[in-house]
Amino acid sequence: MLAVEGRSGAGKSTLATALAAELDAPVIRMDDLYAGWDGLLAGVDALVDWVLAPLGRGEPARWRRYDWHLGRYAEWHPVPATDVLVVEGVGAGARPVAPYLSTLVWLDAPDDVRRERALARDGDTYAPHWDRWARHENDFYAQDDVRSRADVLISVPTPGGPA
Repeated sequence: MLAVEGRSGAGKSTLATALAAELDAPVIRMDDLYAGWDGLLAGVDALVDWVLAPLGRGEPARWRRYDWHLGRYAEWHPVPATDVLVVEGVGAGARPVAPYLSTLVWLDAPDDVRRERALARDGDTYAPHWDRWARHENDFYAQDDVRSRADVLISVPTPGGPA
């Protein structure tokens, strides 16, 4: 499993999509697993319990998409048989996930750039929850220094700044 990790708006989804296309691999997005705005840790548990542990045992795996509008989990999605699985999002490289990881990529981006990107992408939905989610990220990374375990660190340049 290849995990793409970093704070909201760092570019994880974009990088994961490009990597998955290059590797012909499916992508699981942590945004689909979080149990709402306060569900970061539940999303990590779902990734391990529904996907990684079954795959690790050689069993079929599936995950259940969280419906953000209804505030509950919705339909199940099978995980196709594959040599490589790409998982992206906050928690994709969490400690409970580590035994299943082959490569962990961490993206760094300046706070103002991250916020601008995230709100440009999901502004109407995300803006009222930005500070709340940022607190969850801060708490999570204070307990689990995912960045320190990364195999690859990528610093995203500031637009208009040096590359």
